[in-house]
Amino acid sequence: MPHVELRRVVVTGLGAVSPNGHNREAFRRALRNGVSGVHLIDEFDTSRLRSRVAGTIRGLDLTRAMEARQLRRVSRMVPLAVLAAREALDDAGLPADQLDLATRQQIGVLLGTGGGGAEFIEAMYGLYFSGRAERATAFALPSGTHGNSSSELSIQLGLRGPSHVFSTGCTSSTDALGYAFRRIRYGESPLVLTGGADAPIAPGIMTGFDLMKITASGWDDEPERASRPFNRDRNGFVLGEGAWMLVLEEREHALARGMRIYGEVLGYASTCDAWHRVALSVDLDEPVRAIELALQDAGLRPEQLDYVNLHGTGTELNDRVETAAMKRALGAAAMTIPMSSTKSMIGHPQGACGAAGLVATLLALDSGFLPPTINYEVPDPACDLDYIPNVARETEAQYALCNCMGFGSKNSALVIGRGSD
Repeated sequence: MPHVELRRVVVTGLGAVSPNGHNREAFRRALRNGVSGVHLIDEFDTSRLRSRVAGTIRGLDLTRAMEARQLRRVSRMVPLAVLAAREALDDAGLPADQLDLATRQQIGVLLGTGGGGAEFIEAMYGLYFSGRAERATAFALPSGTHGNSSSELSIQLGLRGPSHVFSTGCTSSTDALGYAFRRIRYGESPLVLTGGADAPIAPGIMTGFDLMKITASGWDDEPERASRPFNRDRNGFVLGEGAWMLVLEEREHALARGMRIYGEVLGYASTCDAWHRVALSVDLDEPVRAIELALQDAGLRPEQLDYVNLHGTGTELNDRVETAAMKRALGAAAMTIPMSSTKSMIGHPQGACGAAGLVATLLALDSGFLPPTINYEVPDPACDLDYIPNVARETEAQYALCNCMGFGSKNSALVIGRGSD
């Protein structure tokens, strides 16, 4: 095979629409201050639900993303993704309304989503089964499928590069980011808009998770305390929504444009336990291998890591398996590396969670702090790592691992470095 020169891949733009912050800077402040975005659901009747709290985005004017008539034709995740994407492009000095044709043709869209338009198609079926089919939009089918999610971004932003959707469960946006990283690394494109978006807070979806008995309950009076990864008294994850988008760019291309650089993507890997639709395999082999391969790809040893952003959902099995996987993959270093769960503050935004963790990590390292795991009150003896309890920690961290593991036996990991020398 001919020799291929590997390009260095950096992050030049970040955008966030989160339950605890409607934009990048609000999200950064919330991370530093340990602010929860989990609320009691009041958007629909939850009286029949076991779990009645969620990481919901409140007070956001979605007409900033699209006209009102267009909003009625798409899933809620679309305007969330558009807002986060515009912010990321603006941050990278690439405002969508000012790009020339050549640049529009360069920028691809690689979007990760777990549920896609599931919330939207649920609403359309609701109209049909209640005898109100005439109120459904003619765009019910295209807007209700996963495949069109990235096309909505491309159309709204006028981007003409490849437009692809990655839907691999909880690892969806991590995998989208990994493929964007490789696309730039191997010289296929100098620029990619990538990340994740999900908006799964809907009656039918919540009922489905209720049936599996894996979502948190009993916190109606204190919803901000419901997401409690690594606590002995945790009883499930909190469903969340949001969008977190990034501009990945070939390093020399970014430097030629005079752009500031948040960090460098150094390695990516993904594996599958081939075990179960929902449950994690306790043999740890594949989550460990994903971490080891990502570190190998980055050319780093475990002891060089300064921080780990954990999947940290708050289910008993996930937290214990992830803790054990970190110990095996990182060896003795696992006991000294600070780690935390962003989900303690925002809930679990399904396929968007990997992008949320990466954006959180980049924003935190850029500002010299490590985000905490909030609600850490009753430690589980089986979860005995340094989870940065409750209060952010000042840092000069250089290298970080962002880990994802979830439904369908999927495991994916990204390694990043702060800045780019």
